[in-house]
Amino acid sequence: MQSGLFGLAQENGLARYRLRFLLQEFDLPRGATILGRSSDCHVTIEDPLVSRHHARIVLDGDRAVLYDLNSRNGVKLNGHGIKEPTELKDGDRLRIGTQELVFCRVESAPNASAKTTGFLRHCARCRMPYPQEAGACPNCGATEALDEETLSGQFGAAAQAIWSVQLFLEVLERALSLQRFEDVNRILRRATVQVEERIARGDPIDGAQLAKLADGAARASVSLGDPTWGQWVAQVYRRVPLVMPEQVVERLGELVARFPTDMADSVEKLAAYARTLRPAPDEAAALAALERVRSSVPPLAHAAKPVLS
Repeated sequence: MQSGLFGLAQENGLARYRLRFLLQEFDLPRGATILGRSSDCHVTIEDPLVSRHHARIVLDGDRAVLYDLNSRNGVKLNGHGIKEPTELKDGDRLRIGTQELVFCRVESAPNASAKTTGFLRHCARCRMPYPQEAGACPNCGATEALDEETLSGQFGAAAQAIWSVQLFLEVLERALSLQRFEDVNRILRRATVQVEERIARGDPIDGAQLAKLADGAARASVSLGDPTWGQWVAQVYRRVPLVMPEQVVERLGELVARFPTDMADSVEKLAAYARTLRPAPDEAAALAALERVRSSVPPLAHAAKPVLS
């Protein structure tokens, strides 16, 4: 994430506000602050489910108002989607893509030293991710970290990206097994951004890695009680010339059973796309399983507005 305006002085006598994200805090300036995936936003969020210009917070006097900028996946405030400009209160939780930010009123002066970017290290002993500022892994206490640039620097860019995703898969499995769901979300955000960037560049996608990532993302959706990552799984397989493996299809079926309305449109579009592929003989069972999942969606669920296009 980055911010070009945070930390500016604010007028005396007016309330000051801050956004908290993971272990970071951002002082909000007077006027408008744009949040989105584009680098020209005041707050840039690297998340494939975040629109280029997703939301805006406007500070006017002592009021702070949140706007949804016609984003693809919407903005949730305290768990509820907003359609109209909505005034923010201290402690409100904003959900943008898979990210959760907390809006806070603060009494102190703007935090001039507040960081505007964050970086996760990966413990060399247990492979759990943790903030660089912590100095040591909070899970096992080790101070040695895996160096992605050093370990992958001897390879080409494509091999480096494949290695990096593999690292994410390893720590994702560990985080899921320990039910460290904040870590799960962080790992998925970084891993899916890499996959999205490779797709956008037209780079080849490793089918086995994508299957493992999709399986982990679907499991995360079930554990979190949130269909967002499951929707990403259905969406990403419509952008690659790969048949979704049967194991991932089974996970998708679990999500449809749990979130029929949220998953209906994504599964329908995925099944339609899969019919255009030329599967290998050993992929026929996966396609048949996908059709069964599609047909299991209750008819009324298709009337819901899709979350992912």
